Amino acid sequence: MIAALVALGVLAAEVPAPRVVTVTTPRGEQRIPVRLDRRSGAPVLAAPLLVGALNGTVRVAEVWAEVTLAQQGFRFLLGAPVYRFNDRLEVLAAPVYLTGDTLFLPFQFVSEILPTLLAERYRYDAKAGRLVERTGRPAPTLAGPPRLPNGLRPGHIVTVDAGHGGVDPGNPGLYFPDGLREKDVTLQVALKLRDELRRRGVVVRMTRTTDTLIALGDRGAFCTRNCDLFVSLHVNSLPRRHGFTEVRGFETYFLAEARTEDAARVAQMENEALRFEPAGGGPAGLTGVDFILKDLQLNEHLRESARLAELVQHGLGQIHTGPDLGVKQAGFVVLTTARRPAVLVEMGYSTNPEDSRFITSPAGQRAIAGAIADAVVAYLLEYERKTNAADSGGPAR
Repeated sequence: MIAALVALGVLAAEVPAPRVVTVTTPRGEQRIPVRLDRRSGAPVLAAPLLVGALNGTVRVAEVWAEVTLAQQGFRFLLGAPVYRFNDRLEVLAAPVYLTGDTLFLPFQFVSEILPTLLAERYRYDAKAGRLVERTGRPAPTLAGPPRLPNGLRPGHIVTVDAGHGGVDPGNPGLYFPDGLREKDVTLQVALKLRDELRRRGVVVRMTRTTDTLIALGDRGAFCTRNCDLFVSLHVNSLPRRHGFTEVRGFETYFLAEARTEDAARVAQMENEALRFEPAGGGPAGLTGVDFILKDLQLNEHLRESARLAELVQHGLGQIHTGPDLGVKQAGFVVLTTARRPAVLVEMGYSTNPEDSRFITSPAGQRAIAGAIADAVVAYLLEYERKTNAADSGGPAR
C-alpha cells in the first residue's frame, strides 16, 4: 500500500529539485540544503530549517507531525507518503520521516504544496530554486479557509490523460503535419492543459508526460479517492468512405451505454488500443456495458460526468473552428476505472484538413487547453456550491 502511494505521489512531483532551496522572506534569506532520502530516492529537506525560516512551528506527537505555516496546519503521518490539510488526506511524493529529532519533508512540499494550497502567501521559482513569502495580503486563517483568485477552494486534483502512447499510435493523422499521430497531439494538448490548470490553482496528476504506453485499465486508477475529475484527450477519425474527409467537429463523452451507432463506433475505435497491451492487461472478465454497470460507485458519478461534459463542450464551442457535435455517451474502457466524474474529449478529426490544422497548431492547442481548464474550474465551483463546501471546510467528495 505504501509503495502504491509513493508511486502516485511521484507522478505528481515533476519539478526538479535543486541542491539548495533559498527561502526569501521579509525577515531575510536562508539557504536550506536538499538531500536524497536513501530509502525512497526522493529529494527531502529538514523541516525545522524550512519552518524556522518561514516563522512557523513544528510539533511531533506519536505517529503524526504537525507543521503550522501562515496559521494553517499540515499534519504528516510519520513513515508514510500522506498528509492531511483541511480534513483532506493527500498523497506525497515520498514518506515523511524522523532522523534523530529532525523531521524531513519531501521537496514537493516547497515546490508544489505550499505554492498551491497557500498561493496567496507563497510562490516557488523553479529556475532560481527559491521559495518566496509574499507580504501583499494578509495570511489566511483557519476560521476562514483561503480561496484562490478564481473562487476555488485550494487543493482540487484533476487527472489529465493523454490518449494512446508508446507502441499505440492512435489514429495515423491523415492530415497531420510532419508525421504527427494521435498520440503526439493528445500529449501536446495534455501538457498545455496541465499548465493551464496549474495557473488556475488546480493540482494536476498526469497519466503520462512522455511517449509511453499506459494500459487503458490502469489510466482511471490515477484518479483515486483524493482526485476530483478525470479528463481523457483524444482525436477522432473516420474510415475511408465517400465524403469522409468532410466530416469535422468536436464532441465530449461520458461513460454510459452508447445511444447512437456513431458513438459506439468511436468507443470501439478508442478501445482497440487494448490490442497493444500484454495479454490480460485490460479489465478481466467484463466488457462493454457489462463492465460499466457492474460498478455501482461508477454509476453514482454518471450525472456529474454528464454535467462536466456539458461544460467542456460549451467551452470548446467558444473557441473551436469546427461544428459542435454535442455531448454523447459510450462505453470507453479508459473511463471505467476512474472513481470520480470522468469525460473523454474528441478534439477534432484527423481525417479532416481544417480540424487537423486547428488541433495541431500551437494557438489551437492553447485555445483547447484553456477552454477545458475553464470548464473544469466552472464545474468545481458549481460542485462546491451544491455541496456547501465553504461551510464544510473543504472541497466535497
